[in-house]
Amino acid sequence: MFLGKLLNIHKKKYWLVFHALLGISSTVSPWPLIFWFYYVFFKSLSAVLSGHNFSRNLAISYLIAYLVPFELLARMAQTSPYVPYELSKYLMFILLGYGIIRNNVKRKVGFWLFILLLPALFFDLSSQVIFSDIVFNLLGPVNLTLAILYFSNIGLVFPHLKNTLGLMLYPLFCVLVFTFIKTPAYNEIEFNLGANFSTTGGFGSNQVSTALGLGAFLTFLFWLNRWKWSGLRKLDAFLLFGFLFQGLLTFSRGGMLGGALGIIIVGWYVSNLSLKDRIKYRLPNFKKYVLPATFIIIITITLGNQITDGKLLLRYQGETQSTLKGTRDKTLNLYTTNRFDILLGDIELLLEFPITGVGAGASKYLRPTHNGNLAHVEFSRLLAEHGSLGLIFILIFLGLSYNILKIKISPLCKSILISLFLIGIFTSFHAAMRTFVTPLLVGLSQINIRREL
Repeated sequence: MFLGKLLNIHKKKYWLVFHALLGISSTVSPWPLIFWFYYVFFKSLSAVLSGHNFSRNLAISYLIAYLVPFELLARMAQTSPYVPYELSKYLMFILLGYGIIRNNVKRKVGFWLFILLLPALFFDLSSQVIFSDIVFNLLGPVNLTLAILYFSNIGLVFPHLKNTLGLMLYPLFCVLVFTFIKTPAYNEIEFNLGANFSTTGGFGSNQVSTALGLGAFLTFLFWLNRWKWSGLRKLDAFLLFGFLFQGLLTFSRGGMLGGALGIIIVGWYVSNLSLKDRIKYRLPNFKKYVLPATFIIIITITLGNQITDGKLLLRYQGETQSTLKGTRDKTLNLYTTNRFDILLGDIELLLEFPITGVGAGASKYLRPTHNGNLAHVEFSRLLAEHGSLGLIFILIFLGLSYNILKIKISPLCKSILISLFLIGIFTSFHAAMRTFVTPLLVGLSQINIRREL
């Protein structure tokens, strides 16, 4: 399997340098990334088409985990149409659909979630929905259902889940390098109390923050467990600092809070284990590593706040220039950058069309608040566009958390699956399903861990 080469512990430094160069070259030209994307895809195709179930499922999982997160770098490097802007939506749909068909997956919860989405595809109360609206709004939830259906029906051992997360980190590392190269000297940046495009390579701060926050969580996970993602523990600690520092300076809070959520869950969950449990599950003394990680996080926040002349913490407190001057009150809608008002508008559409909703992609044209703006909260969009079926979808989806809680696996493994699920949900509250994060992480959280060693 081609992607297995990236997991070779003896070549970690080589691949780290390679992906650093890929991130650097993407700031100049889209062609290195385009070439690498298709090279990996076609080199991995024979393993994906393999007739052996286990090797095929592993190849599909690895390919999705590695190529799909390149979506953001592809957008930043402007590779479209050669690597599509909606890369994750198309690639996940194809690979997950193929995997489901080849595995002859039986009807389970993912199937019923998929069925609940279909009716809204056949009507449009706004009469303004075009094909791109359907792709943008419906294909994300569809991929979510396919990911749940696929990953919950394949059996992998825990090291394969660890490898999957390690592969996901490579494209996120490329994004970190890209943003670092494109960022001017920090003393030349005029930081204000809004999203900062100077530290995101000029691209959407919310998406970049989401990628960097996820990168921080995954790096923390590898560092905490002494898995040596880069091959050196000190370098992993430095990368944790890099993801946190660059992510905080985007001044886009959602992605970093999502990463922090995962870090807190894993850190709290496993640091409270008894000595007996640590020995039973062959786990390191997490308190020995949680404290240094906490120190890194505190130093990063302090340094970021100093560089921005105190504006970083003010930003996370929800302050704006108008609230500091006293001309505007700090409200939930202000803190969420109009997301709350958009959510309320979606609720109004649900109350007006409670049974059917307004149709897939139609809510932005009919919403009474912020008409024409895309929803940032996926659950409210589902309610507005799918009505009662959207409500049923949400309730079944939230019930998936029970699947994680009831399985008998080690506390570490369980904490990782819980973190992936909650980061996926949290991301859908500030970035809807604009990126791969929610479908992929929620899908991985449902993976069937056959054994842990």
